[in-house]
Amino acid sequence: MTFRLIDQEKAHHAVSLLCRVLGVSRAGFYAWRSRPPSARAVADQALLEQIRAIHLRSRATYGAPRIHAELRLDYGEHVGRKRVARLMRVAGLVGCHRRRSRGLTRRDPHAAPVPDLVERVFTADRPDQLWVADITYIPTWSGWLYLAVVLDVWSRRVVGWAMADHLRTELVVDALDMAIWQRRPAEGLVHHSDQGCQPRFKGSLQHRLLLMGSTVAR
Repeated sequence: MTFRLIDQEKAHHAVSLLCRVLGVSRAGFYAWRSRPPSARAVADQALLEQIRAIHLRSRATYGAPRIHAELRLDYGEHVGRKRVARLMRVAGLVGCHRRRSRGLTRRDPHAAPVPDLVERVFTADRPDQLWVADITYIPTWSGWLYLAVVLDVWSRRVVGWAMADHLRTELVVDALDMAIWQRRPAEGLVHHSDQGCQPRFKGSLQHRLLLMGSTVAR
């Protein structure tokens, strides 16, 4: 590690100074540089390429546990989980961690339920046939940031989004307005969301979608 640090910093400081500060000899550093990579280093590099491929295929969502499992099941690599975690850490590869739910969805007990037109069949044959919407939250130094998105099921593309420090109606309405302005959907669009109880949430969506001849689902 000492010689590797010197090799990384030699563009900014003299090698002789780095060796003196770190208590190693220049001859030892140059001997380290001239040596071929060890068998372990070569094996780590080959393993890292496999890890990068799995991480990329997972759209950067897999962490060390899932990549370790896929290496064993799909590649037949019998390696330790800590080794996978170490290589990912050195390469700067991280996965997506499941956050603890804060329960953003609160059903309004006084609101009449809207018919579920989708019935868990989240597929579409063409663009702007089915949109799905949801709200998530992001921790920041200044507090929680809330993000509302509208996604086109056919392309899996976010067509509208809005951010705010609150969960009021205008957050989701702004996301829907962006989607309508960007896509100009034709008649027949179905908009699907959960049964959250942001004030006038369903009414606002229904009003806008009815103006363009589309429908709103639960």
